[in-house]
Amino acid sequence: MTNNLDTLATALYARIDDELKASSWLAPWRPAIGISPTLSDAELITLAVMSALLGYTSERRWLRRGGRDFGHLFPYVPQQSGYNKRLRAAFSLLTSMIRIVARDTSLWSDDVWLVDSTPVGCGCSRETVKHSDLAGWAQYGYCASHSRYFWGLRLHLVCTLGGLLVLFALTGAKADERETLRDMLDTVPDVLAAYPGQTIIGDKNYFGREFERGLAERHLKLLRPARKGEAEPTGSHLFKSLRQVIESINQTFKGQLNLERHGGKSPAGVSARVLCRILALTAAIWHNDQTGQPIKRSLTAYGH
Repeated sequence: MTNNLDTLATALYARIDDELKASSWLAPWRPAIGISPTLSDAELITLAVMSALLGYTSERRWLRRGGRDFGHLFPYVPQQSGYNKRLRAAFSLLTSMIRIVARDTSLWSDDVWLVDSTPVGCGCSRETVKHSDLAGWAQYGYCASHSRYFWGLRLHLVCTLGGLLVLFALTGAKADERETLRDMLDTVPDVLAAYPGQTIIGDKNYFGREFERGLAERHLKLLRPARKGEAEPTGSHLFKSLRQVIESINQTFKGQLNLERHGGKSPAGVSARVLCRILALTAAIWHNDQTGQPIKRSLTAYGH
């Protein structure tokens, strides 16, 4: 199978369309009586994924490009206002498709998970902070890996060594990483039951006897670098290389998928744009896996 953007878009569209036909409840709600949308939900999500893979941060520019160069895939491309409104309404569909597509890969059954969080900036000026609709959710926070303060959110990730996202959450910048991890794990009892004994590798912030006891009760093993005054754990020499893996995944989101240039101005807008980028990476891994590519997380064939 050819490994390019058109092939990925076609395969992803077919996967989403089949899922919507089998589980119609996944589709965004719309009135039973009214005008049917010209652009289907499967086409909408595919269009958004292509935008992320090609690095577009402006919806208007992308829709002009989509109508001009991808008419063979999308006979109808909506205006920006309609596109944006429908994408925000597709929050549940985006979330569901991330999990469904991820389960279709060979990486899903990996027995080692990496956990980390990365900043998602939402504004750089005092006036933005004062007047933004994100106030109350977005917060001031500190990014230790880049030694900088920011105003926005944090994207918490649990992923495999190959970069496939298993769990994710978008929280305020000051949210406790340990509590967020516990909450994420509590939302997927089926995954924990299907894959008991997972090893979770995190940084020094994932510490505490009660926290580690809670993970052990969920049949999970935590590995992290030693904090001051603690004995070095077995295999500690591997933490540096594993840390580079999670940093590389974060860089894929930021450097190639423009995570911090999402352009969202409301909670629904930010959530939809972040989910599109997560689905874009998941879809790329899924397609690379289906086509037998050696590097599953590579986006080169899709415009990078």
